[in-house]
Amino acid sequence: MDRVVSLGSINVDHVRRASDAELASLAERYDWFPAQGDTVRVERLPDDVALDADERRHGGKGANQAVAAAAAGAATTMLGAVGTDHDRFGVLPALVDAGVDAERVGVVDAPTGAAHVFVDPSGDNRIVVDPGANAAVDDAYVDANYDAVRDADCLLLQNEIPVEPVAALLDDLTAEPTRPTVILDPAPPAGTDPLLAREAVDYLTPNEGEYAALADALDAYGGVVVRKRGGDPVIVAADDRFTVDPPAVDAVETTGAGDVFNGFLAARLAAGASLRDAVETAVVAASMATRTAGAREGIPTLDEVRAFRAE
Repeated sequence: MDRVVSLGSINVDHVRRASDAELASLAERYDWFPAQGDTVRVERLPDDVALDADERRHGGKGANQAVAAAAAGAATTMLGAVGTDHDRFGVLPALVDAGVDAERVGVVDAPTGAAHVFVDPSGDNRIVVDPGANAAVDDAYVDANYDAVRDADCLLLQNEIPVEPVAALLDDLTAEPTRPTVILDPAPPAGTDPLLAREAVDYLTPNEGEYAALADALDAYGGVVVRKRGGDPVIVAADDRFTVDPPAVDAVETTGAGDVFNGFLAARLAAGASLRDAVETAVVAASMATRTAGAREGIPTLDEVRAFRAE
């Protein structure tokens, strides 16, 4: 079976449905407050931002992408860390129930990571991340799980865990005679510059905000850029540049759509699909996921995506 590893964040999502006026007020008070579709990381959330959530869900870009890869048919392993409070939220059972191997997830003396997801009236989101246990992923943890990464067909990375152990891992992989295909989701974009210069990063998958934020750093990147553009065509800047139009769907919420895209992209590349076919499948899967509220709740299976494409 095709093997995918996701090394990244595991969060509890605290979801708030906010009016345009409330979001504008937050943006006026805090210059770091994310724009529509963007993610930012903070060390401490102000009290007026961390208000009571309308609902809580399982999340984290690393975990969401692992769940999507499993739904796409890959044997998927999650690497990352949760806090001692993880039982309270059922974080690990949710991964296992979705078909993800969570045996290697570390448990540390810290709260499980949190993502405060602000959903506007149109269904678009803004995400503020409090790292929590995700910040404990270090060189020792990555080294202890190096065999799982080295032996995978595809490795999914994001930017919600410390960059230093990820950069060291990429350097180690470069020295291997064979290594997994590496997909980097530069979210949030701040701090990802050191990763773009690593030879082992094969695919970079920014959304439009991330692409703009990384414009200067992209000069040092030599891999394939896959630009996720919401409802607009995905642009793939490879040797054979091409675009893929997303299908028309009745979108309810876009939270996690980019994670679904990355998970399906990884699974299809791990299965030996061409880049064009992998992107086309990932675009349809991500679009289908927006028909249901929640980062994971609407993730389709590969069979469902194939049926949709055949219609």
